[in-house]
Amino acid sequence: MKNKKKLIKIAIDSPAAAGAGTLAKSISKHYNLLYLDTGKIYRMIAFIKIKQKQNFNIRFLKNKIRNLNFRSLQKKNLLSDEVGTEASLIAKNKNIRKLVHAFQINCAYRPPKKYKGSCLDGRDITYKIIPDADFKFFITANLKVRARRRFQELKKLKKKISYKTVLKSIKIRDKNDYNRQISPLKKTKDSILINTSNLSKRACFLKIKKIIDEKIKN
Repeated sequence: MKNKKKLIKIAIDSPAAAGAGTLAKSISKHYNLLYLDTGKIYRMIAFIKIKQKQNFNIRFLKNKIRNLNFRSLQKKNLLSDEVGTEASLIAKNKNIRKLVHAFQINCAYRPPKKYKGSCLDGRDITYKIIPDADFKFFITANLKVRARRRFQELKKLKKKISYKTVLKSIKIRDKNDYNRQISPLKKTKDSILINTSNLSKRACFLKIKKIIDEKIKN
C-alpha cells in the first residue's frame, strides 16, 4: 500500500449541476489523479432499482459495487432526470450509503499505482470520505444557472424535457441533499468556495489550479 502522505487527495462537494464534475475531471487529468464522480454511483444504483426492481436488495448491490467497472459510470442513461431524482432518494438509505462509502474511501486512499492521488466529487466528500484531504472545495452556482446547464446537457442527449421541469427537479434534489439526516450536503469551514455562475470552465480550472500549485510549491 502507498504511503498516504505521498498521495494528493482532493475533495469536492457541490449541489447538482454546479460544474464540479467537469472541474474535477480537468484537475484529475492535469495532476494524474484517479477521478471518481461519487454521484454517478448513486445514479447507477437508482438506474438498477428502476430497471431491475425485482432483484433490488443489499446482497445484489454488494455484488454490483464489488465488481464495479468505472466505464459503466459513464453511460448516458444515468443522466436522465428520473434517475437523478431517484438517486437523491436512494442516498438517504443508511445501508446503501455504507456500501458506497466503503468503495469511495478505498478509491480515495488506495488509487492504482499509476496515479499520483485521487480526486472525488460528491455531497459529503470533504467531511465524510476524505476529511484529511489536501484540498477541499465547495463548488456552487445560482439555481437558475444550474438548471439551464442541466437542461442544455439533456437537450444534447436528445432528451425531451422542459427547462421548467429541470428547474423543479433540481430544487427537489437540493432539498433532499441539504436536508437529509445522513451525510447532508454542506460547506465545511476548511473548504474553499468556488462560485461558477459567471465563470467559464477554463477560468474555474485556472482558479483551482493556482490554489493547488501554490500549496504544492510551498
